[in-house]
Parts: sequence; structure tokens; C-alpha cells
Amino acid sequence: MAITDIDQYAHLTDADVEALGAELDAIRTDIEEARGERDARYIRRAITLQRGLAAGGRAALLFSNRKPAWVLGTAMLSLAKIIENMELGHNVMHGQWDWMNDPEIHSSSWEWDTTCPSVQWKHSHNFVHHKYTNIVGMDDDVGYGILRVTRDQPWEWWNIGNPIYNLTLGTFFEYGVALHHLETEKLRNKEKTYRQAAKDLQVIGRKVGKQAAKDYLIFPALSGPNWKTTIAANFTANIIRNYWAYMVIFCGHFPDGAEKFTVEEYENEDQPRWYLRQMLGSANFSAGKLMRFMSGNLSHQIEHHLFPDLPSNRYEEIGVRVRELCEKYDLPYTTGSLVHQYFQSFRTIAKLALPNALLKASSDDAPETASELRFAVREGMASHFGVDPATGKRRGLRTALRELKNSPVRAAG
Repeated sequence: MAITDIDQYAHLTDADVEALGAELDAIRTDIEEARGERDARYIRRAITLQRGLAAGGRAALLFSNRKPAWVLGTAMLSLAKIIENMELGHNVMHGQWDWMNDPEIHSSSWEWDTTCPSVQWKHSHNFVHHKYTNIVGMDDDVGYGILRVTRDQPWEWWNIGNPIYNLTLGTFFEYGVALHHLETEKLRNKEKTYRQAAKDLQVIGRKVGKQAAKDYLIFPALSGPNWKTTIAANFTANIIRNYWAYMVIFCGHFPDGAEKFTVEEYENEDQPRWYLRQMLGSANFSAGKLMRFMSGNLSHQIEHHLFPDLPSNRYEEIGVRVRELCEKYDLPYTTGSLVHQYFQSFRTIAKLALPNALLKASSDDAPETASELRFAVREGMASHFGVDPATGKRRGLRTALRELKNSPVRAAG
């Protein structure tokens, strides 16, 4: 099963966990005290760039009957939608810029350019997902209610369509995010009534209607005789934005090393252990300055989960300190290239279309998820490297396990 004892999994003592929590608190304090004009200038420039791209793209599409104008307009609009969705909407609504007291860049007033109503997203994402990150049965982002992404989720016959659901979700990701607030798992388990879901659908329907009117009625009408090609451009830009957002999000949550947790682990959780769960349950991908910006700095998903309300432009420097803490406490810092992280996520989703009986590894030692029992299986071998399983010294044990990574005793996926 997923992790039931996070201390045992991490091989940390109570004192270690408390010390780790204190060091992470110190990082938060340092960044909060350092926020200032440089950060304000960053977000205002991002908004200016996004609006410039959107306006330029819309202007080019007035001549969308000509292929160069269509390509240019679609590309600019795609970039504008990605930036608005990732670096602006997502991060502004996390409250990352509330400290500026600017009503234009405040979590309470921002409505983003996507079909998901901000009021619902701030509950399902900011509260539910970030509070219960990767807790099976509590975090609806574990599979989004339609995907089987861990062996801890019981296999059902309809899971055979996992790869199809995955690609469909990527194509229409904004609608998947919008419908996420319906909490389909709770509906199936009768923890939520259809009357409540209908009220949520009304809110979603109004937002979908506004988005559809803007992209497929108002702006095409402004293009006059070129309305058909403008509709095609708007649709294409939305699909590009959907796939990009989907890939970034999945690379931060579903590659190998992004662990899952049980409700039992959560019941006795304090702030330091919440930090630890965020570190173990998230994954990064390597990115340069441009890629970081286009991903909303969610290439640093670990740092974002640790500090979701700190300015996104600070995640790179926060990441240096977090990586040092991972080295100090011998904790994994899960990262890789974008392609590598997405491949692992796609492989897991495709593989888990099958029931556990047809898979090689157990739920305790699968590549995509694990539990503290993963170490119990290998501690006997680790002892050959001078490790004392009784003391559970974290660096010695985990280092020994790394040396055993390619050993024949390593469970296959």
C-alpha cells in the first residue's frame, strides 16, 4: 500500500523531522522578508507580456484568411493563454502576490482565461489538493476521478480505458479541470448528492458559456469574413494550452518517486510532516529560464508544494536550498527532463489499466508508488554494506539502497 508511516519511510527520527521543519520554516521567513520591488516588477512585466501577446494574436487573426497571419496569430494566442493559465492565473489565485495589496493582482479578484470557475478551483486545488496532497481517498487529484495512477486504487473493469481517458483529458484539460470540482469519486460513493453536483454544474456552465462566447462568437465576429479561420485558430490555441498545462501538471505529480500516502499517515500529521509529505509526493523537471516561465515555474513542483503562496519567480533560489536539505537529510529530490518525467507518467497510466495480478511489482515496491515496507524488503541486503537496520541510520541505509538499485533483488516494475 501507499506510505502509512512517513518517518519510517524517510528513516528520520522525531528530532530530524522537527529540525527539517524548522529549516523549511526559515526558508519561508527569508523569502517573505525579501519580497519587494523586484518581485512586483516581475509579475507586472509578465502581465504586460501576456496581454501584448493576446492583443497581437487577436489583431493578426483579423487577417486569418492568410496562412502566415493565421500561424502568427495562433502562435501568439497560444503563448498568451499558456502564460495566463500557468504563470498568472494559477499563481495569482494561490495568493502569491496578495502581499502587494494590488486589487488587480489579488487572489480574491482574479478570474482566469479557462472554463474552470476560479471560486471552485480555489477550493478543489488550493484547499483540497494542497492540504491532502497524494493521500489516496482524500486528494481528488490522484487520478482526477477517472485515471488509475497507483496500485492502491482498486482495479475496476472500466480502468482498461486508462490510456484513452488520459489522452482525452490532455486534449480537453480545461474542461477536465472545470469538472474536477464535481468530485465524481464522492458521487460514486454517495458522499455527495446529485443535487449538490447540479448546483456546481450551473456555476461551471456559466463560465463555459462565457469562454465559448469569447473564443467562438465575439472574436470570430470581429474578424468579419474570416470568422471560420479565426474559430479554428482559437480552438487550436486552446488545445495547445490544454496539452501544455496537462503535461506540466502530470510531470509534477505522476512520475516515479512522487509517492502516495494513506489516511492513517495523515491522522497524526503536524506541520513538519506536512512538509515532508509535500517533498516526497511531488516531482520536478529540469528547465531553463524560458521553460520555467512558460510552466508557471511549476518545473519546481516540489518547491511549489512546500510554499504554494510564495512568489513563483523565487522557486529557483528556493530549490537550491531545498536540494541541500534533501542531501543533508538523505531524502530523495525527484527530478528529470520533461520528456523523462512525462514518459514515466504515461507508462504508469498505461500499465495500471491492468489489474494488480497481471503486474510484476507489489504495491509496496512498485516504481510509481511505494511504502515504508519497500525498505523492509531490502534491509537484509543493506546490512552487507555496514547498515544496522535496528538503528535505521538514514544516510547509511538509503545510500546502501542506492548501491543496490541495479541489484538482481530489485523488484521489477
